[in-house]
Amino acid sequence: MMPVSLDGSFEDLTTGSTGTRSTTSCTGTSNQELRTMSAFLHGRVTHELMAGIRPTADAGPSSTGSVAEFAGIWRNMSEIVFSRTLERVDWNTTVARDVAVEDILALNARPGGDMVLGGAGLAASFMQYDLIDEYRIHVPASTSIRCSSAEENP
Repeated sequence: MMPVSLDGSFEDLTTGSTGTRSTTSCTGTSNQELRTMSAFLHGRVTHELMAGIRPTADAGPSSTGSVAEFAGIWRNMSEIVFSRTLERVDWNTTVARDVAVEDILALNARPGGDMVLGGAGLAASFMQYDLIDEYRIHVPASTSIRCSSAEENP
């Protein structure tokens, strides 16, 4: 899952950085789907955005039930980060340097469920190699005022 507007724009409006942004209204529905997934596949930017909040996302007093539930799902699921520069990762995370078609097909053939793809640049690579077999469209109850085009921020 990767929140993107219909024109291909995305941006974390709270920080101004490109990446993903989750809203409480769609988190509960997303949790139902995420629980059945086998792994997160992320680009470096998405990974770093989430790695900073993963350990304590359910500990704060402002954490809603669905956000706390998401934190538990996130911590327990395997993650593969695609990065040529990232040297160290924590949790259930491994680093892959490139999108190797054979490796992705092997991952997909393993039992366990679908994989979640996150990050505009990574999604573009997966599209280039025809590695995405399903697009799930979610329309959250929120609007974006200022966005950056995915084409401008590969």
